[in-house]
Amino acid sequence: MAKIRFTPGPITSVLVTTIAVVVPGFLVGGLAVQIGESFPLSPAQLGLAISVYFGVSALASVPAGHLVERYGAGPTARAAILLSAASLLAIGLLAHSALTLTLLLAAGAGANALGQIAGNAALARHVSPGRQGLSFGTKQAAIPLSTLLAGAAVPTVALTLGWRWAFVAAAVLALCALPVVPSAPAVVREPGASSGRATAGLIVVAISATLGSGSANALSTFLVDSTVARGVGPGPAGLALTLGSAVCVVTRVLGGYLADRLPDRQLAVISGQLLLGAGGLALLTVGGNAALLTGVVLGFGLGWAWPGLMNFAVVRLHPQSPAAATSVTQTGVYAGGCLGPLTLGFVATHSGYTTMWLAAASGMLTAAFCMRLGAVLLRRS
Repeated sequence: MAKIRFTPGPITSVLVTTIAVVVPGFLVGGLAVQIGESFPLSPAQLGLAISVYFGVSALASVPAGHLVERYGAGPTARAAILLSAASLLAIGLLAHSALTLTLLLAAGAGANALGQIAGNAALARHVSPGRQGLSFGTKQAAIPLSTLLAGAAVPTVALTLGWRWAFVAAAVLALCALPVVPSAPAVVREPGASSGRATAGLIVVAISATLGSGSANALSTFLVDSTVARGVGPGPAGLALTLGSAVCVVTRVLGGYLADRLPDRQLAVISGQLLLGAGGLALLTVGGNAALLTGVVLGFGLGWAWPGLMNFAVVRLHPQSPAAATSVTQTGVYAGGCLGPLTLGFVATHSGYTTMWLAAASGMLTAAFCMRLGAVLLRRS
């Protein structure tokens, strides 16, 4: 019988799936100003909506992992794309208050969790071991790329046709990804195979991911405002964020490429990245453009370049259940995305940005030690 495979290539399939399922959250952030012209949407309400999005993603990750293991990467990726498109279309047509926007965005969060974990499983099972590091790095690079696409939607659609049409167009484009994702059958796990349950090592790695993600998310959330507060103009501050996003895209792909050359010590490598990233966050408390640029490059380029490497390392250690295993660690990434901006925003409001960046650096430093401990525990188990 002919072997069923992703005809466009698994990496292409996973890339379009990833972009399709993450775009609702980024599009709401990118079009917040235009949305606020239709109904009241304060910064606090926007922050709450994004936090709910990541919180639901965290809660949905483990159940999504079980669904992917049971029904296979192809069918679950298609379901995720359909759910994401439905969320985008519903926001464009039905969102008339901050509450309805938050609820409809939360529906898209389930698509985010399901689609990302389906992508992890597809890469683990359909990409040769010698290219898996690069494939996971490329997949994660699609996420900051989605930020740039959301920004491009402002002048091209939102300012000409209106923000609602931008969501409708995004829904149509998401549906266009369906032909690229095959309807592959479920992969039946062999009796006695590992279930990918939440072992002590996976839990410690997930805690590290929570701390690292929460600290790294402060870069995209607060970098521009904190830089302007230090006396830098809005233009250069925005360029610093653009530089950080570009560096993040490059280092995620490059890190994956290098991971294929050193595949067995990636969690230890991530620990080192987080350590240097913490130094970059601490540099953001120092005055001067040199410290700012160095902090941005280290913070984005190392402190936020590790999610693909983490998925790569986890699936190598759990080859029989990559979706279930990565669903545990992905929960940590989403929990950090939910709790980090809320917690650090509170610190910035009451103690200032200097204290906030030091707190973020401390969180990332702790994440580095937790990742190293998680690596030891996973190797032992």
